[in-house]
Amino acid sequence: MSGGTPDSSAGGTPDRHAGGGGSGRRADGARPLGRRRLGLALVTLLALTGGGVAVTALATPSETPSAGETDAKGLPPATAPVTRGDLTDSSQRDGTLGHLGERKINAGGPGGTLTWLAAPGSVVARDERLYEVDGAAVRLMYGDEPMYRTLKTGDEGTDVRQLEENLAALGYTGFDVDDEYTAKTAAAVKRWQKSHDLKQTGTLGPDRIAFAGGAVRVKEAGADAGGGAGGGGGGSRIAPGDRLTTGTPVLTVTGSERVVTFEVPASEAASAKTGTKVMVTLPEGARLPGRVSAVGRTATAGDDPQDKTPKIDVTVSFDDPDKVKGVDQSPVTVELTGEIRRDVLSVPVNALLALPEGGFGVQVVENGTTRDVRVELGMFAQGRVEISGDGLRAGTKVGVPS
Repeated sequence: MSGGTPDSSAGGTPDRHAGGGGSGRRADGARPLGRRRLGLALVTLLALTGGGVAVTALATPSETPSAGETDAKGLPPATAPVTRGDLTDSSQRDGTLGHLGERKINAGGPGGTLTWLAAPGSVVARDERLYEVDGAAVRLMYGDEPMYRTLKTGDEGTDVRQLEENLAALGYTGFDVDDEYTAKTAAAVKRWQKSHDLKQTGTLGPDRIAFAGGAVRVKEAGADAGGGAGGGGGGSRIAPGDRLTTGTPVLTVTGSERVVTFEVPASEAASAKTGTKVMVTLPEGARLPGRVSAVGRTATAGDDPQDKTPKIDVTVSFDDPDKVKGVDQSPVTVELTGEIRRDVLSVPVNALLALPEGGFGVQVVENGTTRDVRVELGMFAQGRVEISGDGLRAGTKVGVPS
């Protein structure tokens, strides 16, 4: 962006000097619109450019500068320096601290009495117990496809590969990791069964393992005692001693990773693309970096009856999850990092003047005199605006309202 100050023959803005008798007029007799008059012009500009700058301080219309805008010598009541640096177009959203995903783990075997259940808040990793039926553990293995059948020699499928990947990760090897359950796979299963004091059958089904995408965090017991567990009702959660049948929800789990979720209006979805950098402020004040990891595909109106604006769900993952502290469902603030303009000149937004001939300028203050310099505008951010104009440099003083 380059932009010079037009000469006076082209309707430009000659220097304004201290001997002006306080009239605020330029040498050609024209008067700049002033910062209060600028409000309407800026509102129009920002509406066209999509800027989000507050201009309430400039909103009172006035044809001429007010008494507080210049002193007896035509000088502004205050100045601010032109600065050089980076401008970041950021925005803030209210979010909620939680965990990744939520799903049910259902009883997969023929049923029996629930004798043990992983505690809420605990994290269950590969080969660790989720729950026990009649004293026998059902353990977690990693995989996206559910464990829906008893696997045996000759079976083929994605569930076979998932099982073999888990066995190999646990050190039970001697087979090719593929979609085929061979005698070598059965031998590895027997070694796994022996390590857990189980009958060594070489077959494995949903009465002994359940698949999930990774380590899980237990949110709560998965069903009311009267709602499918065969219990006595009353709305209490399932607990040891209750009877299970095939398909009974036993646990509600989430991923073990801490994440933040928030909403953005569908019209602003571009501000939260996957990979967008964010800064999350936790309830205790800690600020941790992260990135947008998932963006919803469907806009919904939300639960607020006063705001039916369609919104999209956004998920943020932390760069260092181990540093995340805070109670589940705590409110947090998410700062979205937008466009960055590096090494640019900028001034406070209220330093801008609307010029009579059109366009914008700033009032440069030097050696007790003032002159209007036409500027071209760039990005608005953080209460400042990117500018370029003849003779402007870092440190130049420009007029601002008091």
